[in-house]
Amino acid sequence: MTSTPALRALENADEFLPRHIGIDAEDEALMLSAIGEASRRALIDSIVPRSIARRSVMDLPPACTEADALAELKAIAGKNQVLRSFIGQGYYGTHTPGVILRNVLENPAWYTAYTPYQAEISQGRMEALINFQTMVCDLTGMPVANASMLDEATAAAEAMTLARRSVKSKSMRFVVAGDAHPQTIEVIQTRAAPMDIEVVLANSLDEWNAALGGEYFAVLAQYPATSGRIDELAADVEKVHAKQAAFIVAADLLALTLIAPPGEWGADIVVGTTQRFGMPMGAGGPHAAFMACRDDYKRSLPGRLVGVSVDVHGAPAYRLALQTREQHIRREKATSNICTAQVLPAVVASMYAVYHGPQGLTRIAQRVASYTAILAKGLEQLGAPVRAQATFDTVSLKTDGATKAIAARAVSMGANLRIYFENWLCISLDETTTRADIELLWKIFAKDGQALPSFEAFEGGVDLLIPSELRRTSAFLTHPVFNTHHSETAMLRYIRQLSDKDLALDRSMIPLGSCTMKLNATSEMMPITWPEFAHMHPFAPADQLAGYRLLDEQLRAWLCQVTGYAGVSLQPNAGSQGEYAGLLAIKAWHAAQGHTERTVCLIPSSAHGTNPASAQMVGMQVVVTACDAQGNVDMADLRAKCEQYSERLACMMITYPSTHGVFETQVKELCALVHQHGGRVYVDGANLNALVGVAAPGEFGGDVSHLNLHKTFCIPHGGGGPGVGPVCVVEDLVPYLPGHATGGVAGGVGAVSAAPLGNAAVLPISWMYIRMMGAAGLQAATEVAILSANYISARLKPHYPTLYASGNGHVAHECILDLRSLKDTSGVMAEDVAKRLIDYGFHAPTLSFPVPNTLMVEPTESESLFELDRFIDAMIAIRQEIRQIESGAWPRDDNPLKNAPHTAHSLVAQDWTHPYPRELAAYPVAALRSNKYWASVGRVDNVYGDRNLFCSCLPVGSVE
Repeated sequence: MTSTPALRALENADEFLPRHIGIDAEDEALMLSAIGEASRRALIDSIVPRSIARRSVMDLPPACTEADALAELKAIAGKNQVLRSFIGQGYYGTHTPGVILRNVLENPAWYTAYTPYQAEISQGRMEALINFQTMVCDLTGMPVANASMLDEATAAAEAMTLARRSVKSKSMRFVVAGDAHPQTIEVIQTRAAPMDIEVVLANSLDEWNAALGGEYFAVLAQYPATSGRIDELAADVEKVHAKQAAFIVAADLLALTLIAPPGEWGADIVVGTTQRFGMPMGAGGPHAAFMACRDDYKRSLPGRLVGVSVDVHGAPAYRLALQTREQHIRREKATSNICTAQVLPAVVASMYAVYHGPQGLTRIAQRVASYTAILAKGLEQLGAPVRAQATFDTVSLKTDGATKAIAARAVSMGANLRIYFENWLCISLDETTTRADIELLWKIFAKDGQALPSFEAFEGGVDLLIPSELRRTSAFLTHPVFNTHHSETAMLRYIRQLSDKDLALDRSMIPLGSCTMKLNATSEMMPITWPEFAHMHPFAPADQLAGYRLLDEQLRAWLCQVTGYAGVSLQPNAGSQGEYAGLLAIKAWHAAQGHTERTVCLIPSSAHGTNPASAQMVGMQVVVTACDAQGNVDMADLRAKCEQYSERLACMMITYPSTHGVFETQVKELCALVHQHGGRVYVDGANLNALVGVAAPGEFGGDVSHLNLHKTFCIPHGGGGPGVGPVCVVEDLVPYLPGHATGGVAGGVGAVSAAPLGNAAVLPISWMYIRMMGAAGLQAATEVAILSANYISARLKPHYPTLYASGNGHVAHECILDLRSLKDTSGVMAEDVAKRLIDYGFHAPTLSFPVPNTLMVEPTESESLFELDRFIDAMIAIRQEIRQIESGAWPRDDNPLKNAPHTAHSLVAQDWTHPYPRELAAYPVAALRSNKYWASVGRVDNVYGDRNLFCSCLPVGSVE
């Protein structure tokens, strides 16, 4: 008879932990031997300062199997009520084509990719982003667009600041039409306040005209308005330009297939969301926003911009353009703290446009507009108070005292309408609207016993509610890429063709430091497309969002346990936005204490660039503190700065473990010193994968942290987004977490993203990860990540010294390999090693950050010993190649590193004049013969791309 302990062992045989962690007990023993430590416990105790070791155990549910976690989450999802949504307000039902759903959104080749900083291994997703940029330019009528933004509201806020630094007007007033989406207005107000920008809200036509007669640096109008109305705005543009100000338009891309694009009537900046191009509502995100602008603004355009350059062979190649605009380079001089985008949703949107093409998009839009016209006619026939207006997809009704009763009747019949300004109801249609939906809406407004209109009676004779003078006449999406792949077979092959050009986590380890490219388990990813999560409108009635509310409550509670903090907001939809929200909380707390003079933010010289960028965005003065030769914060310099700015000190921002990859032993003293001078301590959570379970920022002195759920908690990077950056705070800062009045969450520092829960649809991923791992599993993940980093550092030390380490030679969860001496001995730079790694089938580590000409390596707990050794062997083999250059066997300017990556095309060229054999170029290690990744382009010319900026689809015939 089987005993109980044996039975329990059998029941635990399906646990998730060994599937997430790639190192088993035998591997661990070998790795510890190489490092020189007796046990994993001894290793961790020798690295993590005992002064900050966790005092409490994380109170989390015990680990469970994938099946059990999925069942539990399914029950939570079931608490959501998915009604037919006619709310609109920037969020609409959409059909994600199956070929895109399965082969992009649910495909690890796309969702496990990293930001395309290494151009040669990112050509596929950058082509998709070029398609995105071209799609936005064509539909908006603007000459240049970026490669996506976080959401429409934050894009509008970024447009405000872009206009402020670009126009001649010296005014600090920003005029916003009151019929813009309310969430957009709210985020603009949050962003404007610390910049001393006065937001003037024009809630009527008279107020709008009066405001345009005054002084301002820019205006923003919604097109169509949130109530559905389409205005002719060309005359207003002329008034604005006469004031040397900018005209910003928040536009609906689907509507722009039918109505005149803003670029044709003089708009300077156009923003919006691509959500209705195939991305489910997901209670608010992730969705790719966009920003397009006039040509002379392009070098100030925030976010990423994919451009076209050439490779070393003269062939066209894509790359991220104008990188000097990015916050990690400009730091406190940055004009934005955006360091991520929404690449995966942008790819979905661009593929949606490729699949449907201009004719398909027009058909979808015409159907929506036709149904809207039929709906309005039927409501008029029923005697409903329909507002006469030009509109694309929204019918407005002045319902006065009956508003709430009608909305409640709609809910009882399975539909959500939108209450607008208390006395109005708005009904917005979309791609998913059916004839049955129209009939349902008529039933909602019909009086008892009243005959319903006949849908068929309207089919042949109802004009669109778009006057001819407002209609689009220009062509769009004329490039062949939007007119070729309309069958599923063609689309499938196009998607596969692009993904084959890229190197993502599904092919190999991505050893990027500070980025934590870990396993995004399939069971974690499955729930994001469940209808109960995917089809929820973020502004549906609160009781219909009970499942999301429970998910939010549980995840926030678990993150408090992980970090030691008292409160968390999941609203920020990127780490940069979490930083911003955290600094706003600190600033608001000081103001509440009567200390508005406290505006100095101390930041170590080693900090990630988002830190100073975020500080300047909230109106703080950045003061840089020094680091010592070991990469630690220079405590003597910090004491001096704290004394110097004691009366004005707001906070200090640190990253822990440090950006240099070490646990600083004096972090508690640092926190106490800042507190002594009245400041708060912001602990950047970028490196939390080295802390979970072993130390908690809220325990060792941190007051605020943001976390990166797309790093530590397994939400995939998706090629550079989506992200989630929760902000966590101690007890007395909880009242200053972000609010969201539009979403019914009053108070705090205001809204920092368009939706109350930000990128809500991807929160189930992190919920699943924590639920399946449990407290012990999360701690094991941290410890194995630290073990793996030290193993790589120890094995590579004879070939590449580790730049920073603790007194005993150990590192945290990442190590910086010092390649600086190679420049003198061989002419080899860190970039050359990075490019040569591509020939070995690896994505490069983080290049030249935080120290120029170094490589920062971060192996995650998900990688096996086999994969770690494969990377180590590649790095050792590359060092041997460098020795060939040092010995004079190969010239400094003609060797495998300087010529990497080697494309198949270059290797089969008739003439091979290099001093090393083709075989060495292609197969530097034998294992590559059976599993070889080929870069599709040679090394890309960055300088050429910036000097010859071209950011839309390549002309026909330019690519072989």
